[in-house]
Amino acid sequence: MTSEAALAPNAKRLLAAGFMAIMASGVGFSIRTGILTQWAEQYGFTQTELGTITGGGLTGFGIIIMLSALIADRIGYGKLMVTAFVMHLVSAGLTLATGPAYAAAGKPAAFQCLFWGMFLFAVGNGIAEAVVNPLVATLFPRDKTHYLNILHAGWPAGLVVGGLLSTFFTGEALFGWKPFEKPVIWQYQISFFLVPVALYGLMMLGQHFPRSEASQQGVSYRNMLRELGMLGSAVVCVLLGLFFYNDLHMPIPVAIGLAAVLWLAVSYATGFHAGPILLVVLLVTHALVGYVELGTDSWITKITGAIMEKKQYGTMLLVYTSSLMFILRFFAGPIVEKTSPLGLLFFSALLGVAGLTLLGNATSILFCVVAATVYACGKTFFWPTMLAVGSEQFPRGGAITIGAIGGVGMLSAGLLGGPGIGFQQDHYASENLKDKNPAVFERYKAPEENQFLGMRTVGLDGTKVGVLEDNGKEAVRALDVLKGDKTANPDTVAKQQTLVDWWNSVKGTAAEDRALVTAAGLYGGRMALKLTALVPATMALIYLGMILYFKARGGYRAKILVDKHEEAEMMVGGIAGPAEY
Repeated sequence: MTSEAALAPNAKRLLAAGFMAIMASGVGFSIRTGILTQWAEQYGFTQTELGTITGGGLTGFGIIIMLSALIADRIGYGKLMVTAFVMHLVSAGLTLATGPAYAAAGKPAAFQCLFWGMFLFAVGNGIAEAVVNPLVATLFPRDKTHYLNILHAGWPAGLVVGGLLSTFFTGEALFGWKPFEKPVIWQYQISFFLVPVALYGLMMLGQHFPRSEASQQGVSYRNMLRELGMLGSAVVCVLLGLFFYNDLHMPIPVAIGLAAVLWLAVSYATGFHAGPILLVVLLVTHALVGYVELGTDSWITKITGAIMEKKQYGTMLLVYTSSLMFILRFFAGPIVEKTSPLGLLFFSALLGVAGLTLLGNATSILFCVVAATVYACGKTFFWPTMLAVGSEQFPRGGAITIGAIGGVGMLSAGLLGGPGIGFQQDHYASENLKDKNPAVFERYKAPEENQFLGMRTVGLDGTKVGVLEDNGKEAVRALDVLKGDKTANPDTVAKQQTLVDWWNSVKGTAAEDRALVTAAGLYGGRMALKLTALVPATMALIYLGMILYFKARGGYRAKILVDKHEEAEMMVGGIAGPAEY
Protein backbone atom coordinates (compact mmCIF):
# COMPACT_ATOMS: atom_id res chain seq x y z
CA MET A 1 0.00 0.00 0.00
CA THR A 2 1.18 3.51 -0.73
CA SER A 3 2.27 5.17 2.48
CA GLU A 4 3.56 8.49 3.76
CA ALA A 5 1.43 10.13 1.06
CA ALA A 6 1.23 13.44 2.89
CA LEU A 7 0.24 16.50 0.90
CA ALA A 8 1.89 19.15 3.11
CA PRO A 9 5.40 19.56 4.55
CA ASN A 10 4.00 20.13 8.06
CA ALA A 11 1.65 17.13 7.87
CA LYS A 12 3.29 15.18 10.68
CA ARG A 13 3.35 18.22 12.99
CA LEU A 14 -0.34 18.84 12.35
CA LEU A 15 -1.04 15.15 12.92
CA ALA A 16 0.81 15.31 16.25
CA ALA A 17 -1.05 18.50 17.25
CA GLY A 18 -4.37 16.87 16.38
CA PHE A 19 -3.35 13.85 18.45
CA MET A 20 -2.73 16.18 21.41
CA ALA A 21 -6.10 17.92 20.95
CA ILE A 22 -7.92 14.60 21.09
CA MET A 23 -5.74 13.56 24.02
CA ALA A 24 -7.02 16.62 25.91
CA SER A 25 -10.54 15.26 25.46
CA GLY A 26 -9.44 11.87 26.82
CA VAL A 27 -7.71 13.34 29.87
CA GLY A 28 -10.79 15.39 30.79
CA PHE A 29 -13.14 12.46 30.16
CA SER A 30 -11.06 10.02 32.24
CA ILE A 31 -10.62 12.31 35.23
CA ARG A 32 -14.31 13.22 35.14
CA THR A 33 -15.25 9.53 35.17
CA GLY A 34 -13.11 9.05 38.26
CA ILE A 35 -14.79 11.84 40.21
CA LEU A 36 -18.44 10.97 39.53
CA THR A 37 -18.74 9.43 42.98
CA GLN A 38 -17.49 12.65 44.59
CA TRP A 39 -20.12 14.61 42.69
CA ALA A 40 -22.84 12.20 43.78
CA GLU A 41 -21.81 12.40 47.42
CA GLN A 42 -21.24 16.16 47.58
CA TYR A 43 -24.25 17.29 45.58
CA GLY A 44 -26.78 14.44 45.90
CA PHE A 45 -26.99 13.28 42.28
CA THR A 46 -28.55 9.98 41.25
CA GLN A 47 -26.92 7.77 38.62
CA THR A 48 -29.30 9.09 35.95
CA GLU A 49 -28.47 12.68 36.85
CA LEU A 50 -24.76 11.90 36.64
CA GLY A 51 -25.41 10.27 33.30
CA THR A 52 -27.16 13.43 32.13
CA ILE A 53 -24.17 15.54 33.18
CA THR A 54 -21.72 13.30 31.34
CA GLY A 55 -24.16 13.06 28.47
CA GLY A 56 -24.40 16.84 28.30
CA GLY A 57 -20.73 16.96 27.51
CA LEU A 58 -21.06 14.43 24.72
CA THR A 59 -24.11 16.06 23.14
CA GLY A 60 -22.33 19.40 23.02
CA PHE A 61 -19.39 17.61 21.43
CA GLY A 62 -21.62 16.16 18.72
CA ILE A 63 -23.52 19.34 17.90
CA ILE A 64 -20.38 21.41 17.61
CA ILE A 65 -18.63 18.84 15.42
CA MET A 66 -21.47 19.14 12.92
CA LEU A 67 -21.81 22.92 13.11
CA SER A 68 -18.06 23.44 12.81
CA ALA A 69 -17.85 21.00 9.91
CA LEU A 70 -20.40 23.11 8.03
CA ILE A 71 -18.21 26.22 8.23
CA ALA A 72 -14.73 24.71 8.48
CA ASP A 73 -13.49 25.62 5.01
CA ARG A 74 -15.10 29.05 5.04
CA ILE A 75 -13.85 30.08 8.48
CA GLY A 76 -10.51 28.30 8.32
CA TYR A 77 -9.10 25.52 10.45
CA GLY A 78 -6.69 27.83 12.30
CA LYS A 79 -9.42 30.20 13.53
CA LEU A 80 -11.54 27.27 14.64
CA MET A 81 -8.68 25.86 16.70
CA VAL A 82 -8.28 29.21 18.47
CA THR A 83 -11.99 29.07 19.30
CA ALA A 84 -11.59 25.52 20.64
CA PHE A 85 -8.78 26.72 22.90
CA VAL A 86 -10.94 29.54 24.34
CA MET A 87 -13.87 27.18 24.95
CA HIS A 88 -11.65 24.82 26.91
CA LEU A 89 -10.58 27.68 29.18
CA VAL A 90 -14.15 28.90 29.77
CA SER A 91 -15.37 25.38 30.53
CA ALA A 92 -12.70 24.99 33.21
CA GLY A 93 -13.81 28.21 34.91
CA LEU A 94 -17.50 27.24 34.92
CA THR A 95 -16.85 23.72 36.23
CA LEU A 96 -14.65 25.03 39.02
CA ALA A 97 -17.49 27.38 40.06
CA THR A 98 -19.64 24.39 41.10
CA GLY A 99 -18.65 24.52 44.79
CA PRO A 100 -19.57 28.19 45.32
CA ALA A 101 -22.76 27.73 43.28
CA TYR A 102 -23.84 24.79 45.45
CA ALA A 103 -23.14 26.77 48.62
CA ALA A 104 -25.19 29.69 47.31
CA ALA A 105 -28.12 27.96 45.61
CA GLY A 106 -27.94 24.22 46.29
CA LYS A 107 -28.09 21.16 44.06
CA PRO A 108 -29.84 22.74 41.03
CA ALA A 109 -27.10 25.37 40.71
CA ALA A 110 -24.38 22.72 41.07
CA PHE A 111 -26.06 20.64 38.38
CA GLN A 112 -26.17 23.59 36.00
CA CYS A 113 -22.51 24.44 36.55
CA LEU A 114 -21.39 20.88 35.93
CA PHE A 115 -23.73 20.31 33.00
CA TRP A 116 -22.81 23.51 31.17
CA GLY A 117 -19.16 23.23 32.15
CA MET A 118 -19.09 19.78 30.57
CA PHE A 119 -21.10 21.12 27.64
CA LEU A 120 -18.54 23.87 26.91
CA PHE A 121 -15.70 21.42 27.42
CA ALA A 122 -17.39 19.34 24.75
CA VAL A 123 -17.78 22.42 22.54
CA GLY A 124 -14.00 22.85 22.59
CA ASN A 125 -13.53 19.15 21.92
CA GLY A 126 -16.08 19.24 19.12
CA ILE A 127 -14.51 22.20 17.34
CA ALA A 128 -11.08 20.57 17.60
CA GLU A 129 -12.32 17.26 16.24
CA ALA A 130 -14.26 18.95 13.45
CA VAL A 131 -10.90 20.32 12.33
CA VAL A 132 -8.49 17.43 12.89
CA ASN A 133 -10.61 14.67 11.31
CA PRO A 134 -10.95 16.22 7.82
CA LEU A 135 -7.48 17.70 8.22
CA VAL A 136 -5.85 14.28 8.59
CA ALA A 137 -8.05 12.81 5.86
CA THR A 138 -6.83 15.61 3.59
CA LEU A 139 -3.18 15.29 4.55
CA PHE A 140 -3.12 11.51 4.03
CA PRO A 141 -5.78 10.78 1.35
CA ARG A 142 -4.40 7.33 0.46
CA ASP A 143 -4.01 6.03 4.03
CA LYS A 144 -7.07 7.43 5.79
CA THR A 145 -7.84 4.39 7.95
CA HIS A 146 -4.24 4.13 9.15
CA TYR A 147 -3.69 7.79 9.98
CA LEU A 148 -7.15 8.43 11.43
CA ASN A 149 -6.53 5.52 13.80
CA ILE A 150 -3.17 7.06 14.75
CA LEU A 151 -4.88 10.42 15.28
CA HIS A 152 -7.50 8.83 17.52
CA ALA A 153 -4.87 6.96 19.51
CA GLY A 154 -4.83 10.30 21.34
CA TRP A 155 -8.13 9.37 22.98
CA PRO A 156 -6.92 6.24 24.83
CA ALA A 157 -3.62 8.03 25.56
CA GLY A 158 -5.67 10.69 27.34
CA LEU A 159 -7.63 8.02 29.20
CA VAL A 160 -4.36 6.48 30.40
CA VAL A 161 -2.92 9.78 31.62
CA GLY A 162 -6.20 10.86 33.21
CA GLY A 163 -6.75 7.46 34.80
CA LEU A 164 -3.29 7.40 36.36
CA LEU A 165 -3.70 10.94 37.67
CA SER A 166 -7.12 10.09 39.07
CA THR A 167 -5.71 7.02 40.82
CA PHE A 168 -2.78 8.93 42.32
CA PHE A 169 -5.08 11.69 43.56
CA THR A 170 -7.24 9.29 45.59
CA GLY A 171 -4.55 9.09 48.25
CA GLU A 172 -4.16 5.32 47.85
CA ALA A 173 -0.90 3.55 47.06
CA LEU A 174 -0.23 2.55 43.45
CA PHE A 175 2.60 0.13 42.72
CA GLY A 176 4.00 0.89 46.17
CA TRP A 177 3.99 4.66 45.65
CA LYS A 178 1.66 6.95 47.59
CA PRO A 179 2.17 10.57 46.53
CA PHE A 180 -0.77 11.93 48.55
CA GLU A 181 -1.78 11.00 52.07
CA LYS A 182 -5.42 11.91 51.50
CA PRO A 183 -7.65 12.34 48.45
CA VAL A 184 -7.11 15.47 46.39
CA ILE A 185 -10.27 17.51 45.84
CA TRP A 186 -11.92 17.00 42.47
CA GLN A 187 -11.39 20.62 41.40
CA TYR A 188 -7.62 20.09 41.25
CA GLN A 189 -8.03 16.85 39.35
CA ILE A 190 -10.28 18.20 36.60
CA SER A 191 -7.89 21.09 35.93
CA PHE A 192 -5.21 18.80 34.51
CA PHE A 193 -6.91 18.54 31.12
CA LEU A 194 -5.62 22.07 30.47
CA VAL A 195 -2.06 20.74 30.09
CA PRO A 196 -2.62 19.01 26.72
CA VAL A 197 -4.84 21.95 25.73
CA ALA A 198 -1.85 24.27 26.13
CA LEU A 199 0.36 21.84 24.22
CA TYR A 200 -1.90 21.55 21.18
CA GLY A 201 -2.23 25.33 21.12
CA LEU A 202 1.53 25.77 21.00
CA MET A 203 2.00 23.05 18.37
CA MET A 204 -0.55 24.62 16.01
CA LEU A 205 0.68 28.18 16.53
CA GLY A 206 1.80 29.72 13.25
CA GLN A 207 1.03 26.64 11.14
CA HIS A 208 -0.59 26.64 7.68
CA PHE A 209 -3.82 24.62 7.48
CA PRO A 210 -5.01 23.21 4.14
CA ARG A 211 -8.68 23.04 3.20
CA SER A 212 -10.51 19.73 2.82
CA GLU A 213 -9.76 17.61 -0.24
CA ALA A 214 -13.23 18.33 -1.65
CA SER A 215 -12.72 22.07 -1.34
CA GLN A 216 -9.28 21.86 -2.91
CA GLN A 217 -10.75 20.02 -5.90
CA GLY A 218 -13.38 22.69 -6.44
CA VAL A 219 -16.44 20.84 -5.13
CA SER A 220 -19.08 23.46 -4.38
CA TYR A 221 -20.56 23.88 -0.93
CA ARG A 222 -23.97 22.83 -2.24
CA ASN A 223 -22.55 19.61 -3.67
CA MET A 224 -20.87 18.86 -0.34
CA LEU A 225 -24.29 19.17 1.31
CA ARG A 226 -25.84 16.99 -1.39
CA GLU A 227 -23.56 14.15 -0.26
CA LEU A 228 -25.34 14.35 3.10
CA GLY A 229 -28.73 14.86 1.45
CA MET A 230 -32.23 14.81 2.88
CA LEU A 231 -31.93 11.29 4.28
CA GLY A 232 -28.63 11.82 6.05
CA SER A 233 -29.75 15.15 7.49
CA ALA A 234 -32.94 13.45 8.73
CA VAL A 235 -30.85 11.16 10.96
CA VAL A 236 -29.02 14.18 12.34
CA CYS A 237 -32.21 16.17 12.93
CA VAL A 238 -33.91 13.31 14.80
CA LEU A 239 -31.09 13.37 17.33
CA LEU A 240 -31.16 17.18 17.45
CA GLY A 241 -34.89 17.03 18.23
CA LEU A 242 -34.13 14.69 21.12
CA PHE A 243 -31.48 17.14 22.32
CA PHE A 244 -33.94 20.05 22.25
CA TYR A 245 -36.42 18.05 24.31
CA ASN A 246 -34.10 16.21 26.68
CA ASP A 247 -31.34 18.72 27.41
CA LEU A 248 -32.91 22.09 26.58
CA HIS A 249 -36.28 21.00 28.06
CA MET A 250 -38.34 22.31 25.17
CA PRO A 251 -41.93 21.05 24.92
CA ILE A 252 -42.24 18.07 22.59
CA PRO A 253 -44.11 19.98 19.83
CA VAL A 254 -41.49 22.77 19.90
CA ALA A 255 -38.58 20.31 19.82
CA ILE A 256 -40.11 18.38 16.90
CA GLY A 257 -41.00 21.57 15.06
CA LEU A 258 -37.54 23.08 15.40
CA ALA A 259 -35.88 19.86 14.25
CA ALA A 260 -38.26 19.74 11.26
CA VAL A 261 -37.45 23.33 10.31
CA LEU A 262 -33.73 22.58 10.39
CA TRP A 263 -34.27 19.49 8.25
CA LEU A 264 -36.28 21.46 5.70
CA ALA A 265 -33.60 24.16 5.60
CA VAL A 266 -30.86 21.62 4.86
CA SER A 267 -33.09 19.85 2.35
CA TYR A 268 -33.71 23.14 0.54
CA ALA A 269 -29.96 23.85 0.46
CA THR A 270 -29.40 20.48 -1.22
CA GLY A 271 -32.13 21.07 -3.79
CA PHE A 272 -34.19 18.38 -2.03
CA HIS A 273 -31.64 15.78 -3.07
CA ALA A 274 -32.26 12.48 -1.25
CA GLY A 275 -28.60 11.59 -0.81
CA PRO A 276 -26.97 8.16 -0.71
CA ILE A 277 -28.56 5.35 1.31
CA LEU A 278 -25.12 4.05 2.26
CA LEU A 279 -24.36 7.24 4.15
CA VAL A 280 -27.61 6.86 6.10
CA VAL A 281 -26.51 3.35 7.06
CA LEU A 282 -23.13 4.70 8.20
CA LEU A 283 -24.77 7.45 10.26
CA VAL A 284 -27.13 5.04 12.02
CA THR A 285 -24.30 2.59 12.64
CA HIS A 286 -22.06 5.29 14.06
CA ALA A 287 -24.86 6.30 16.40
CA LEU A 288 -24.65 2.75 17.73
CA VAL A 289 -20.86 3.11 17.97
CA GLY A 290 -21.29 6.22 20.11
CA TYR A 291 -23.73 4.42 22.41
CA VAL A 292 -21.60 1.34 22.95
CA GLU A 293 -18.16 2.96 23.09
CA LEU A 294 -18.47 6.35 24.78
CA GLY A 295 -21.69 5.58 26.61
CA THR A 296 -20.10 2.51 28.19
CA ASP A 297 -16.84 4.34 28.88
CA SER A 298 -18.81 6.80 31.04
CA TRP A 299 -19.66 3.97 33.44
CA ILE A 300 -17.11 1.21 32.95
CA THR A 301 -14.77 2.32 35.76
CA LYS A 302 -17.58 2.49 38.31
CA ILE A 303 -19.11 -0.85 37.31
CA THR A 304 -15.87 -2.87 37.12
CA GLY A 305 -14.66 -1.26 40.34
CA ALA A 306 -17.79 -2.56 42.04
CA ILE A 307 -17.29 -6.04 40.56
CA MET A 308 -13.68 -6.15 41.78
CA GLU A 309 -14.74 -4.60 45.11
CA LYS A 310 -12.31 -1.70 44.90
CA LYS A 311 -12.82 1.53 42.98
CA GLN A 312 -9.12 1.94 42.14
CA TYR A 313 -9.09 -1.46 40.45
CA GLY A 314 -11.77 -0.19 38.09
CA THR A 315 -9.68 2.86 37.26
CA MET A 316 -6.56 0.79 36.67
CA LEU A 317 -8.53 -1.58 34.46
CA LEU A 318 -9.53 1.44 32.33
CA VAL A 319 -5.87 2.47 32.18
CA TYR A 320 -4.90 -1.04 31.05
CA THR A 321 -7.57 -1.31 28.34
CA SER A 322 -6.82 2.23 27.13
CA SER A 323 -3.11 1.38 26.89
CA LEU A 324 -4.06 -1.64 24.80
CA MET A 325 -6.22 0.52 22.53
CA PHE A 326 -3.45 3.10 22.18
CA ILE A 327 -1.04 0.44 20.93
CA LEU A 328 -3.50 -1.34 18.65
CA ARG A 329 -4.58 1.82 16.82
CA PHE A 330 -1.12 2.12 15.31
CA PHE A 331 -1.67 -1.23 13.55
CA ALA A 332 -4.95 -0.47 11.79
CA GLY A 333 -3.21 0.03 8.44
CA PRO A 334 -1.52 -3.41 8.31
CA ILE A 335 -4.75 -5.10 9.47
CA VAL A 336 -6.78 -3.40 6.75
CA GLU A 337 -4.24 -4.58 4.16
CA LYS A 338 -5.16 -8.17 5.09
CA THR A 339 -8.91 -7.64 5.13
CA SER A 340 -10.80 -4.34 4.59
CA PRO A 341 -12.14 -1.55 6.81
CA LEU A 342 -15.53 -3.29 6.95
CA GLY A 343 -13.93 -6.65 7.76
CA LEU A 344 -12.06 -5.00 10.62
CA LEU A 345 -15.29 -3.42 11.89
CA PHE A 346 -17.23 -6.70 11.66
CA PHE A 347 -14.75 -8.68 13.75
CA SER A 348 -14.47 -5.76 16.18
CA ALA A 349 -18.24 -5.86 16.72
CA LEU A 350 -18.14 -9.58 17.47
CA LEU A 351 -15.42 -8.98 20.05
CA GLY A 352 -17.51 -6.15 21.51
CA VAL A 353 -20.47 -8.50 22.02
CA ALA A 354 -18.26 -11.10 23.67
CA GLY A 355 -16.46 -8.57 25.86
CA LEU A 356 -19.58 -6.87 27.24
CA THR A 357 -21.29 -10.19 27.86
CA LEU A 358 -18.26 -11.47 29.73
CA LEU A 359 -18.02 -8.27 31.77
CA GLY A 360 -21.69 -8.56 32.70
CA ASN A 361 -21.00 -12.01 34.12
CA ALA A 362 -17.58 -11.31 35.68
CA THR A 363 -17.20 -12.36 39.31
CA SER A 364 -13.47 -11.91 40.00
CA ILE A 365 -10.52 -9.67 39.21
CA LEU A 366 -9.05 -12.13 36.70
CA PHE A 367 -12.43 -12.58 35.02
CA CYS A 368 -12.76 -8.79 34.74
CA VAL A 369 -9.30 -8.40 33.21
CA VAL A 370 -9.93 -11.11 30.60
CA ALA A 371 -13.37 -9.73 29.74
CA ALA A 372 -12.11 -6.15 29.56
CA THR A 373 -9.26 -7.23 27.27
CA VAL A 374 -11.73 -8.77 24.82
CA TYR A 375 -13.96 -5.69 24.99
CA ALA A 376 -11.01 -3.30 24.47
CA CYS A 377 -9.86 -5.21 21.39
CA GLY A 378 -13.40 -4.95 20.08
CA LYS A 379 -13.96 -1.22 20.54
CA THR A 380 -10.46 -0.10 19.53
CA PHE A 381 -11.07 0.43 15.82
CA PHE A 382 -14.76 1.44 15.77
CA TRP A 383 -14.59 5.22 15.84
CA PRO A 384 -11.65 6.12 13.56
CA THR A 385 -12.35 3.35 11.05
CA MET A 386 -15.97 4.46 10.69
CA LEU A 387 -14.74 8.01 9.99
CA ALA A 388 -12.32 6.60 7.42
CA VAL A 389 -15.06 4.59 5.68
CA GLY A 390 -17.27 7.66 5.49
CA SER A 391 -14.46 9.80 4.08
CA GLU A 392 -13.39 7.08 1.63
CA GLN A 393 -16.88 6.52 0.26
CA PHE A 394 -18.00 10.16 0.21
CA PRO A 395 -14.94 12.34 -0.42
CA ARG A 396 -17.09 14.96 -2.15
CA GLY A 397 -18.72 15.69 1.19
CA GLY A 398 -15.44 17.06 2.55
CA ALA A 399 -15.60 18.11 6.19
CA ILE A 400 -19.41 17.96 6.15
CA THR A 401 -19.87 14.19 5.82
CA ILE A 402 -17.06 13.23 8.18
CA GLY A 403 -18.37 15.84 10.63
CA ALA A 404 -21.90 14.46 10.41
CA ILE A 405 -20.69 10.94 11.17
CA GLY A 406 -18.63 12.04 14.16
CA GLY A 407 -21.38 14.34 15.40
CA VAL A 408 -24.06 11.66 15.25
CA GLY A 409 -21.84 9.34 17.27
CA MET A 410 -21.33 11.94 19.97
CA LEU A 411 -25.00 12.92 20.07
CA SER A 412 -25.97 9.30 20.48
CA ALA A 413 -23.42 8.79 23.25
CA GLY A 414 -24.67 11.83 25.13
CA LEU A 415 -28.41 11.50 24.57
CA LEU A 416 -28.71 7.71 24.63
CA GLY A 417 -25.54 5.99 25.83
CA GLY A 418 -24.62 7.83 29.04
CA PRO A 419 -28.17 8.45 30.34
CA GLY A 420 -29.47 5.11 29.01
CA ILE A 421 -26.85 2.99 30.75
CA GLY A 422 -27.28 5.08 33.89
CA PHE A 423 -31.05 4.57 33.74
CA GLN A 424 -30.60 0.81 33.35
CA GLN A 425 -28.41 0.75 36.45
CA ASP A 426 -30.94 2.75 38.44
CA HIS A 427 -33.81 0.56 37.30
CA TYR A 428 -32.26 -2.83 37.96
CA ALA A 429 -30.54 -1.79 41.18
CA SER A 430 -33.80 -0.40 42.58
CA GLU A 431 -35.81 -3.43 41.49
CA ASN A 432 -33.25 -5.74 43.05
CA LEU A 433 -33.22 -3.87 46.35
CA LYS A 434 -36.99 -3.54 46.40
CA ASP A 435 -37.36 -7.30 45.92
CA LYS A 436 -34.77 -8.14 48.56
CA ASN A 437 -35.89 -5.67 51.23
CA PRO A 438 -38.56 -3.02 50.55
CA ALA A 439 -37.79 -1.23 53.82
CA VAL A 440 -34.13 -0.70 52.87
CA PHE A 441 -35.21 0.53 49.44
CA GLU A 442 -37.48 3.10 51.08
CA ARG A 443 -34.56 4.35 53.17
CA TYR A 444 -32.21 4.87 50.23
CA LYS A 445 -34.44 5.68 47.26
CA ALA A 446 -34.10 9.01 45.47
CA PRO A 447 -36.74 11.64 46.22
CA GLU A 448 -37.82 11.94 42.57
CA GLU A 449 -38.37 9.70 39.55
CA ASN A 450 -35.84 9.50 36.74
CA GLN A 451 -36.98 9.47 33.11
CA PHE A 452 -35.40 8.18 29.91
CA LEU A 453 -37.18 8.07 26.54
CA GLY A 454 -40.58 7.94 28.23
CA MET A 455 -39.55 5.24 30.73
CA ARG A 456 -39.56 5.98 34.45
CA THR A 457 -37.83 4.57 37.49
CA VAL A 458 -36.86 5.64 41.00
CA GLY A 459 -33.12 5.28 41.51
CA LEU A 460 -31.06 5.17 44.67
CA ASP A 461 -30.04 8.50 46.18
CA GLY A 462 -26.33 9.03 45.48
CA THR A 463 -25.80 11.13 48.60
CA LYS A 464 -27.37 8.59 50.93
CA VAL A 465 -25.47 5.70 49.34
CA GLY A 466 -22.24 7.68 49.71
CA VAL A 467 -22.95 8.36 53.39
CA LEU A 468 -23.62 4.66 53.91
CA GLU A 469 -20.38 3.64 52.21
CA ASP A 470 -18.15 5.78 54.48
CA ASN A 471 -20.25 5.40 57.65
CA GLY A 472 -21.30 9.05 57.62
CA LYS A 473 -17.78 10.41 58.18
CA GLU A 474 -17.85 12.91 55.32
CA ALA A 475 -21.40 14.04 56.09
CA VAL A 476 -20.55 14.81 59.72
CA ARG A 477 -17.27 16.51 58.75
CA ALA A 478 -19.01 18.67 56.14
CA LEU A 479 -21.62 19.75 58.70
CA ASP A 480 -18.94 20.76 61.18
CA VAL A 481 -17.19 22.81 58.49
CA LEU A 482 -20.41 24.54 57.47
CA LYS A 483 -21.33 25.36 61.07
CA GLY A 484 -17.91 26.92 61.54
CA ASP A 485 -18.26 29.04 58.41
CA LYS A 486 -20.09 32.28 59.19
CA THR A 487 -20.63 32.94 55.47
CA ALA A 488 -22.29 29.58 54.77
CA ASN A 489 -25.77 29.66 53.27
CA PRO A 490 -28.33 28.76 55.99
CA ASP A 491 -30.27 26.54 53.59
CA THR A 492 -27.12 24.59 52.80
CA VAL A 493 -26.41 24.12 56.51
CA ALA A 494 -30.00 22.98 57.07
CA LYS A 495 -29.81 20.45 54.23
CA GLN A 496 -26.57 19.05 55.60
CA GLN A 497 -28.08 18.83 59.08
CA THR A 498 -31.04 16.93 57.61
CA LEU A 499 -28.65 14.48 55.98
CA VAL A 500 -26.75 13.91 59.22
CA ASP A 501 -30.03 13.48 61.11
CA TRP A 502 -31.09 10.90 58.53
CA TRP A 503 -27.81 9.05 58.97
CA ASN A 504 -28.18 9.02 62.74
CA SER A 505 -31.62 7.46 62.28
CA VAL A 506 -30.39 4.59 60.04
CA LYS A 507 -26.83 3.87 61.17
CA GLY A 508 -28.05 1.19 63.54
CA THR A 509 -28.83 -0.99 60.52
CA ALA A 510 -25.95 0.28 58.37
CA ALA A 511 -24.06 -3.03 58.19
CA GLU A 512 -27.07 -4.94 56.91
CA ASP A 513 -28.11 -2.09 54.63
CA ARG A 514 -24.64 -1.77 53.12
CA ALA A 515 -24.54 -5.38 51.99
CA LEU A 516 -27.95 -5.11 50.31
CA VAL A 517 -27.32 -1.71 48.69
CA THR A 518 -23.89 -2.77 47.39
CA ALA A 519 -25.29 -5.98 45.95
CA ALA A 520 -28.13 -4.08 44.28
CA GLY A 521 -25.74 -1.60 42.68
CA LEU A 522 -23.57 -4.43 41.41
CA TYR A 523 -26.58 -6.21 39.97
CA GLY A 524 -27.70 -3.04 38.20
CA GLY A 525 -24.26 -2.53 36.65
CA ARG A 526 -24.04 -6.11 35.41
CA MET A 527 -27.49 -6.00 33.86
CA ALA A 528 -26.66 -2.73 32.10
CA LEU A 529 -23.55 -4.28 30.51
CA LYS A 530 -25.43 -7.38 29.37
CA LEU A 531 -28.14 -5.30 27.72
CA THR A 532 -25.56 -3.04 26.08
CA ALA A 533 -24.03 -6.10 24.38
CA LEU A 534 -27.09 -6.09 22.10
CA VAL A 535 -25.77 -2.90 20.47
CA PRO A 536 -22.54 -4.32 18.97
CA ALA A 537 -24.53 -7.42 18.01
CA THR A 538 -26.72 -5.17 15.87
CA MET A 539 -23.64 -3.46 14.49
CA ALA A 540 -22.13 -6.81 13.47
CA LEU A 541 -25.22 -7.58 11.40
CA ILE A 542 -25.03 -4.19 9.70
CA TYR A 543 -21.32 -4.59 8.91
CA LEU A 544 -21.96 -8.06 7.51
CA GLY A 545 -24.66 -6.62 5.28
CA MET A 546 -22.29 -3.92 3.99
CA ILE A 547 -19.57 -6.51 3.33
CA LEU A 548 -22.00 -8.54 1.22
CA TYR A 549 -23.15 -5.37 -0.55
CA PHE A 550 -19.61 -4.41 -1.57
CA LYS A 551 -18.76 -8.00 -2.46
CA ALA A 552 -21.62 -7.99 -4.94
CA ARG A 553 -20.10 -4.84 -6.45
CA GLY A 554 -16.63 -6.35 -6.81
CA GLY A 555 -15.16 -5.56 -3.38
CA TYR A 556 -14.68 -2.58 -1.09
CA ARG A 557 -13.13 0.36 -2.93
CA ALA A 558 -12.12 3.69 -1.48
CA LYS A 559 -12.77 6.77 -3.61
CA ILE A 560 -10.35 9.65 -3.99
CA LEU A 561 -10.85 12.96 -5.76
CA VAL A 562 -8.36 13.34 -8.61
CA ASP A 563 -9.64 16.59 -10.13
CA LYS A 564 -12.65 18.88 -10.10
CA HIS A 565 -14.88 16.49 -11.98
CA GLU A 566 -13.75 12.93 -11.38
CA GLU A 567 -13.37 10.33 -8.67
CA ALA A 568 -10.98 7.37 -8.79
CA GLU A 569 -11.52 4.13 -6.93
CA MET A 570 -8.93 1.96 -5.24
CA MET A 571 -9.33 -1.53 -3.88
CA VAL A 572 -8.58 -1.73 -0.16
CA GLY A 573 -7.26 -4.96 1.37
CA GLY A 574 -8.88 -8.35 0.93
CA ILE A 575 -8.09 -10.77 -1.86
CA ALA A 576 -7.45 -7.96 -4.29
CA GLY A 577 -4.12 -7.34 -2.62
CA PRO A 578 -2.47 -3.95 -2.10
CA ALA A 579 -4.34 -0.85 -3.11
CA GLU A 580 -3.34 0.77 -6.36
CA TYR A 581 -3.85 4.29 -7.57
